[in-house]
Amino acid sequence: MIDALRSLAHTIADHPWLAGLITIGSIALSLLITMIVIVRLPADYFANERAPRSPIGNPVLRLAVRVGKNLLGVVVIALGVVMSFPGVPGQGVLTILLGIMLCDLPGKRRMERWIIGRASVRKAVDKIRAKRGRPPLIID
Repeated sequence: MIDALRSLAHTIADHPWLAGLITIGSIALSLLITMIVIVRLPADYFANERAPRSPIGNPVLRLAVRVGKNLLGVVVIALGVVMSFPGVPGQGVLTILLGIMLCDLPGKRRMERWIIGRASVRKAVDKIRAKRGRPPLIID
């Protein structure tokens, strides 16, 4: 694994355009994922102080999904930290934020509601939703 990463680093060093291509690709992928999440959110997702309950009825499956989501969140945060280093292509801060959103952390819901409550963010999100025929978000 280490040898593969070293080989990739040497390949990127030998071909600087490849780092630019990876950066542009990661930006495009981040924007695509963000737009999909924004469009798929239920309109009333932010209407309550507490997040909506999981639709999964089986408690064992619900726990497995929750553990898997948190593990994925930790991996995504770690990747974001690596991408934050100078010379490493990618959207480090956006990736870290995506990882935080996946994890179950104290105060996360309050932070989400604070971000979506900003006028500029809300306007941009509602515009994206309107283009896809979705109603604006309901925030109390």
